[in-house]
Amino acid sequence: MFNSVLVSVDLDASFDWEKTYPTAVALAHQWQARLDVMTVVPDFGMSIVGQFFPSGYKQEMAHIVMEKLREKADAALPPGMAVNHLVGEGNVYESVLSMAEQREIDLIVIGAHRPELRDYLLGPNAARVVRHATCSVLVVRHQ
Repeated sequence: MFNSVLVSVDLDASFDWEKTYPTAVALAHQWQARLDVMTVVPDFGMSIVGQFFPSGYKQEMAHIVMEKLREKADAALPPGMAVNHLVGEGNVYESVLSMAEQREIDLIVIGAHRPELRDYLLGPNAARVVRHATCSVLVVRHQ
């Protein structure tokens, strides 16, 4: 049904590794689809904050994040299954939408917490991805 699945994870969110990522792995495995796993790091370089970081920090941070993503993602794969590791930069929903378009994704899998009042006014990342994606989106709910 789907040829390519993109799953967005927060490296430090246990929920993403316990529920969101395994859901994407199972769907990609079931459909024999390409699986892309991504995480997003903030963009400090475009603001005044960037001047306080040492030269080369972005490359070092990207390397560290990529290694951590590889370690966690590869450990949770069934034998023989491959995954592409991706690191986006900036805000989560824009990075996910951009990556989905670049990689010609058929299905985005993203986790979401229970909405709070402020989320109804501003909209969480998952809601923005659902609203603006040009492909199907599966939202895995955090209890």
